[in-house]
Amino acid sequence: MAHWLVKSEPFKYSWSQMVADGRTHWDGVRNYQAANNLKAMQVGDRAFFYHSNEGKEIVGVVEIARTAYPDPGDETGRFVMVDVKPMMPVATPVTLAQIKADPRLADFALVRQGRLSVVPVRDAEWAILCAMAGIPA
Repeated sequence: MAHWLVKSEPFKYSWSQMVADGRTHWDGVRNYQAANNLKAMQVGDRAFFYHSNEGKEIVGVVEIARTAYPDPGDETGRFVMVDVKPMMPVATPVTLAQIKADPRLADFALVRQGRLSVVPVRDAEWAILCAMAGIPA
């Protein structure tokens, strides 16, 4: 199982909306590197749900429920989306400031490529972040 982090601005799509919906498609990604990350996702992979701009924190965990398929909002046909479903909220939100302050996370893609909306999370990073969030890895 691979791990990821997906970002959403809470005023556009929040964790509480994700929980209320029960499942949604993760669309609108228009960066090639982030889109390649979507294409690499497999059913059963887990991802941190991260509130960007407002909050700047990990607030939950989602599971990939459907692999990449064409994003109908992309007129070029180059970009894809995946389906996700909520798994659990974190016990303690993990802020970007906390992540940047931890030297073990210095190479984490969220720190190195902060503008990407979908990034991979290595197994060791997943374990560290789960511990910080107060949830099982």
